[in-house]
Parts: sequence; C-alpha cells; structure tokens
Amino acid sequence: MAGIGAIIWKLAVALYLLATGVLGTFFKRGDLASIINHVLKGDIFIVIAGVIALLAGLFLLLEMFNIKISILDTLILIVAIIWAVFVIILFIQWIGSGFSLFWDSLQRLGVYIMVLASLLIASKKFG
Repeated sequence: MAGIGAIIWKLAVALYLLATGVLGTFFKRGDLASIINHVLKGDIFIVIAGVIALLAGLFLLLEMFNIKISILDTLILIVAIIWAVFVIILFIQWIGSGFSLFWDSLQRLGVYIMVLASLLIASKKFG
C-alpha cells in the first residue's frame, strides 16, 4: 500500500488532469490550451488534448480505487509529451527575451517542470 504522501500526490495529479481536461475541452482555456496555442493554432487540437487529459485524470482516479485501465500510461504520456514541448518552447522564448523578468520566468518554468515531473512519475513507464 502506498503512503499517505503518495496517495495525496496521485490525487493531486488526477484532479489537475481532470480540471485541465474540462477547461480545455469545454472552455478552450487553461494550461493545456495555452500550451496548444503556443505550438498549434486551432480549437480542435485544444479539444483533443483536453479530452486526453480528462480521460487520463479520470482513469488515474479510478486506478486509486484499484480499477485498472490499460491505456492510462499512454494517455498520461501523451499529455507529458505535449507538456515537455511547451516547457522547451517556453525556455527558448525565455532565453530569446534576454532573461527579462528573470525571477518571474524562473518561477513559472519551475512550476511547469514540476507538473511535467508529476506526469512522468504518474506514468508507470517513467515513474
């Protein structure tokens, strides 16, 4: 059985993915929508990524109750790849801006990297 910290962490990742999925799918906004808008233009990409995040969050919650979903790792990996591309693009833009607003940018970058790490840990392939 996992410790209380691992349970809380998994719940946090699941809720984050659920909220991200709902915001992206139904409202075309939120972190995932921002990522997609940086890389691709078009609501269809936001909706597709939102549905994937929503399903990953739902399946991660179900897994907490010992309901195994075979495609969970694949869904989380897709979200993690989108997120990693976004972090790289953000970093390149940050360097290109001459490190203006250094501490604000560093804080934002740190948060995005924590989310990426959480996604990779949630995936059994990398965690």
